[in-house]
Parts: sequence; C-alpha cells; structure tokens
Amino acid sequence: MCLTIIGFSAKAQSTSLADNGTTPATVVKSTTTASHADYKPETIPATTATKAEVTQKAADPDTAWKPQRRVWGYTFGDFYYDAHSDNDFVGATGVPEGGAGALSKRGAETNYSGVPTYRNAFQFRRIYLGYDYEITKKFKAEFLLASEPGANTGAATGTTIQNGDNLVDGKMALWIKNANIRMRDLWTGTDFVIGEQSTPGFALNEGGTNGPTSLSETTWGYRSIEKTITDFHKNNSYDIGASLQGTFDPATKNYGYVLMVGNNSQASLLSAASANTGFYKIVYGDLWAKFLNQKLVVDIYTDYAKTAAATSVIPGQDHSMWKIFASYATKPITLGAELYTQQFASGVTNSTTKLPEDATATGVSFWVKGPIAKNVNYFLRYDNYNPDTKFNAADSYAANTNYGSYNPTVKEQFYTGGIDFNPTKNVHFMPNFWLVDYKDERSSTTSGYVAPDHTLVFRFTFYYTFGK
Repeated sequence: MCLTIIGFSAKAQSTSLADNGTTPATVVKSTTTASHADYKPETIPATTATKAEVTQKAADPDTAWKPQRRVWGYTFGDFYYDAHSDNDFVGATGVPEGGAGALSKRGAETNYSGVPTYRNAFQFRRIYLGYDYEITKKFKAEFLLASEPGANTGAATGTTIQNGDNLVDGKMALWIKNANIRMRDLWTGTDFVIGEQSTPGFALNEGGTNGPTSLSETTWGYRSIEKTITDFHKNNSYDIGASLQGTFDPATKNYGYVLMVGNNSQASLLSAASANTGFYKIVYGDLWAKFLNQKLVVDIYTDYAKTAAATSVIPGQDHSMWKIFASYATKPITLGAELYTQQFASGVTNSTTKLPEDATATGVSFWVKGPIAKNVNYFLRYDNYNPDTKFNAADSYAANTNYGSYNPTVKEQFYTGGIDFNPTKNVHFMPNFWLVDYKDERSSTTSGYVAPDHTLVFRFTFYYTFGK
C-alpha cells in the first residue's frame, strides 16, 4: 500500500509510515495548490523485513490459500403411505404368513419389507453430519456420522423396527460412516486415501483434486429417492481400506481410475476370526472417461472378493462384479443407464441335488430427468433384477453366500418417478411413487413358493443440505 498526502496550503508537509513499518510511505512537498499533473511523490524506502518474515514467506509462498474447516450434512425422509404390501401379509392387519414378527419371504432387502398395507408415517431415511478438515494443502481429513433408519416393521403393531439404525430403545442411532485421510498428489494426478471411505462402486469421497466429478450415484442425483441398482442389491458403497484415485490427464481430467483394497466389511466391526477382516480382502477397480465436451460420462467398474475356504461340502467361495455405467447430459434432458453382472462361486445349494452351484445375478437400470419449469424438475427410473440366471424352476435353491441379504429365488422390477420442486438452493420437496414387482422363480408347486405381487408406496420426500 502506498500512502500519499497532498498539501493544499503553502509549505505544507506530511510524512506517514505504515503501522508495521515495512510498507513504503511517501513524502509530498508543495508550496502551491497542486494538480494531479504536477504531483510527483517522493518515496521513502521501506524498512528492512526481519529474517523470520523472509523465511516464513519462502516456506509458504501461497499466502492466498485458506484451509477448509467445514461442517456439513444433509437429511432426507418422507411422509409415506403404503398402498399395497407384498402378499406375504394379510390385508390391513399386516400379519405375515409366519405370524407376528416374521419377515417377508422375499427377504429384508428393500425399504418396505415387512411394512403392512395401509401403514403411513413420517420417516427419516438418512441423516448425515460431516466434518472436513484440511491439515495442510497436501493432507485432508474427512469424518462422517450417519443414521439411516428403515421403515421395516417386524410386528403387526408396527412397533418393532428391523434392520434400521436404531438403538434397543427404538431411538435413532448415529454411527461412523467415513473417517479417512487424503494425501493429495501422491504423484501428479493421483491422490492416496486411507481409512473408512466411499468405494468406486457408486461415488467417491469429496475433497479430491484428481477424482471424477461424478459417478453413477451423483449423476443419477436422486439418492434421496433410491439407491443405484448395485447399491440397492448390496454391493459395498463404503469400506475400510486404502485407495488410489487419479487422472491420466491432470490438466483436463477427462480420463481417470480408482484402485482400492478393503476389508469387505463396510463399517462393521467383525471378529478377528472373520474371513473378511482376518484373511481375505476385496479389490475394487474403476476406469472412467468423459467425452463430447464432458457431456458423455462412461464408467467401468469391477470388484473381487474371496469369502470362504473350501470345505468337504462346499468348494471355495468368492463373488465378483462387472458394471458399466453411462450418462449423457444435454438440454433439456439427462439420460443414464447402468448394467451389471455378478458371480457367486458356490453361492447356492440345489435342493434337489443337494450340491453347491455357482450363481450369476444380473441387473439393468435406466433413468431420465429434466426440467419442467423454473425450479421444477421430473425424474423417472426403471430397474430389472434377476438374482440367478441359471435358476431351474423345478428346483429350489438356498443361498450359501454371506453377501448382504441375497435371495436367489425372486426376480424384481423396480419403478419410481416424481416431481422435484427446488424452491431455493439445497432444498427439495419431491412427491413420488416407489413400486417393486416380485416374481418367484420357483414352480408354484414348490414348497415355499410365493405368488407374484408388489409393494406400492406413495411418498412426499423432503431433502436438504447444509454447509456445502
């Protein structure tokens, strides 16, 4: 800063120094009223900076950098009305075939498994509270607490909640979903992350300088409505491990990759004897690219995990997945498609032969979204899921795998759609429907067969974020 004082009366003189004594000041002498053209400031040299100041500037030349200290979070939930429950349940009483407290024979995989017909309630489905802390420009820490309660009810009265994030007294619980540290530019274009973190199966941790701006979940953009198809059917969306997240072209960031090794336990604290934490690991890999001025996004994903050693009855078990996702964004719509296949080695036992067999699950998801008017958008999605392409209807199969709540007997078709009203930034109100059609692959004469039916839920969903 240069401080200039101009005298307007004869023989006026003024001298000024900056408070810290290091900024050049000026002395101006004038004997007549000065004009801008006549003005010629006389500069006094600045005082000499201390050795400590010079050393500090040399050590940190980027004085414009300000470390991020960010508390953030988001919440979504609904008022929902269950218009029709799966036919395991009897009318409005909501009593399953197995009696009060029994779970649906379809499995407890979906949001509304076990919810009786006509039940309606206000419900949170996710509450996040996160904190991001940049230790230095090189290192960033991420911490995230989550609560993800379900609407699942195991009793006819609707008082017992199954498979939700709830304490023994029924209150919602918070648990640690992410806790990791990121080292930016381990080498140019690649970050290193270690700890509990998002996997490349659907999204990546925020705060990376070298990761993609979006993968399947963030491109779909409506996690508040439903998970992506692979997340819905229980691939790991987060895990404890280490990853490399990078770009092949750091300047443009159109092509990149992710490599990750994890426990295959997500946030669970399994025993030391568990194969997932003590002996085997899961490997994740991902390649992504952006084309046509980044309007077209293509992502190829794979994972592999050995889950059990061979026994005298069942050979060694493992599971693996291949997935491809693509989206195209243009005005006025964005289109997306996700296709995957998943193999379970010795994943099922045939009830007729009594022998273990491999199983292959497949899924495909299509969605479209776009604007209707200012601050109003629409979205539509369709999924088709087949849990075992080798299924023989004359037989029955029991799952051997410890993969989520895998049920090899039930095909599913999922539909959702709605309106997204966004009155202000980071606030959404979304009336929508949620529909799953179930079809048992077994013959109708097979023990345990459940006739085709569906679950239909109407919802008014609210979603808001803060700190972002």
